[in-house]
Amino acid sequence: MWVAILLTAAGCYLLKLGGLSVPGAVLERPVVQRIADLLPVALLTALLGVQVFASGSHLVVDARLVGLGAAVVALLLRAPFIVVVFSAALTAAVVRLL
Repeated sequence: MWVAILLTAAGCYLLKLGGLSVPGAVLERPVVQRIADLLPVALLTALLGVQVFASGSHLVVDARLVGLGAAVVALLLRAPFIVVVFSAALTAAVVRLL
């Protein structure tokens, strides 16, 4: 187990070192900046899709989807973040009780 931890730590360090060694001219290109802006959004959206619609290797529609819908409505109403999270959790809990 320690070998896996040490290899992971070394890999993370080398990845960070690789990112720091990229020349500034490359990072200032508009294409690179656009990709850097959009990549986190794409990754978080994919994670959200997997967490909401998947259970193991099955596709499911359950209370998590209703909670996500409540969060979207709260976001559209410009609610504070804690209200968005609380409304999603409360909605999902109520649907699970039904």
